[in-house]
Amino acid sequence: MIFRKNKDFPSNFDYMIVGLGNPGKQYESTRHNAGFICLDLLAEKHSISVKKLKFRSLMGEGRIEGKRCLLLKPQTLMNLSGEAVRDAAEFYKIPPENIIVIYDDISLEPGKLRIRRKGSDGGHNGMKNILYHIKSDNFPRIKVGVGAKPNPEYDLADWVLSRFSASEAKLIKEAAEKVIGSVEYMVCGNIDKAMSDYNS
Repeated sequence: MIFRKNKDFPSNFDYMIVGLGNPGKQYESTRHNAGFICLDLLAEKHSISVKKLKFRSLMGEGRIEGKRCLLLKPQTLMNLSGEAVRDAAEFYKIPPENIIVIYDDISLEPGKLRIRRKGSDGGHNGMKNILYHIKSDNFPRIKVGVGAKPNPEYDLADWVLSRFSASEAKLIKEAAEKVIGSVEYMVCGNIDKAMSDYNS
């Protein structure tokens, strides 16, 4: 990522925390929106309002463990998430290693977490678009398990856009609490502690 020098807008944020999902009522509580669900609960706990529309995202700012954080929910649809992340990161000069991305993972059982310092997109289109636009894979991420397809013939798009069952929704809420704890460690530079305590 190339950061343009802009004296009028110095970086005011220690971290940008991104939750991935699709905007709109029709996508609420679907598997692909696990990132939105977790970010909303993180914002609620830390009394951060994520309602300002900028960079094709809903944004909010506040402090988490004393660190000034920008919370971002791209409104571009999942597969174009990278455009919003890039624009916000460039504007505020936030380096990739200070961008934490929360998103769904079908390779993990519902409610399980997997925290990584960096890595590939793992076949996730939202992550693929972020890697493409910020030109780096060197950013931490929190994967939230949403469960695998019930059978190989099941259409993947239909699966990730399906809603959680009542029992799964409970597991996702429990996972979101762990995501909050993970983020609180990570913004303090304690990603090893986050991985040790919360990786499933």
